[in-house]
Amino acid sequence: MLPVLLFPQFDPVVVAVGPLAIRWYALAYIAGLLIAWRLARRLVLCRPVVATPEQVDDFLTWATLGVVFGGRMGYVLFYQPGFFFEHPLKIFALWQGGMSFHGGMLGVVVALVVFCYQQKIKLLGFSDRVAVVVPIGLGLGRIANFINGELWGREAPADLPWAMIFPNAGMVPRHPSQIYQALMEGLILTIVMAAAVRRDGIRERAGTLAGIFLVGYGIARIIGEFFRQPDAFLGFLFAGATMGQLLSLPMVIIGLGLVWRAQRRSV
Repeated sequence: MLPVLLFPQFDPVVVAVGPLAIRWYALAYIAGLLIAWRLARRLVLCRPVVATPEQVDDFLTWATLGVVFGGRMGYVLFYQPGFFFEHPLKIFALWQGGMSFHGGMLGVVVALVVFCYQQKIKLLGFSDRVAVVVPIGLGLGRIANFINGELWGREAPADLPWAMIFPNAGMVPRHPSQIYQALMEGLILTIVMAAAVRRDGIRERAGTLAGIFLVGYGIARIIGEFFRQPDAFLGFLFAGATMGQLLSLPMVIIGLGLVWRAQRRSV
């Protein structure tokens, strides 16, 4: 009997009809956006009201474009700029994988700024409501990473009960870091955001919820990266940190700044 678990070898394709294939990763994106959209329609009506449900409907398209284009360009620029500059057509090969959360977040931020300006909506108030529902998609995305058998963890002690051997990572027991991140970035952060948005005092201080999300995600990602195997083409960077940790640190700083600003304005 092996002292570690074997990866269950999920099929990354949910349904295939001829050349058309629906993958778990794409399904996670779609489900995350749809669930977030439905919840956001209700949250914007919580006092103080920041938008209408119809405006949330309109923003769904903006958010989708921000996630897809921002996520892809973030991966291109942050992770493999040399490769994609040599093979520019590969940038459009989304079916081959390669998305960056930090890039997707920047894409959504740009979408928020432009949309709120166009609709004459208060940016921080609307961003607060959007921030509450983001962890749902993050959790689903990490589960999809696990199903795909990608982004596996670092080598784990063989006596770790849940150490796992991933087929594309050699016969080495590893941390199932995708599950760790799904729990931290998805489940725990969703619970934190849900508890925070229920408090009138927090909702009334525009920018607080967005700040809490940025700090929470940044900390969760930094911790999760200690268990995740760095990308082979990047490895460890400054002071032994990974790219995910370096990109998350500014999120924590900006998030703390938003919370501090919101508290100062409420005094």
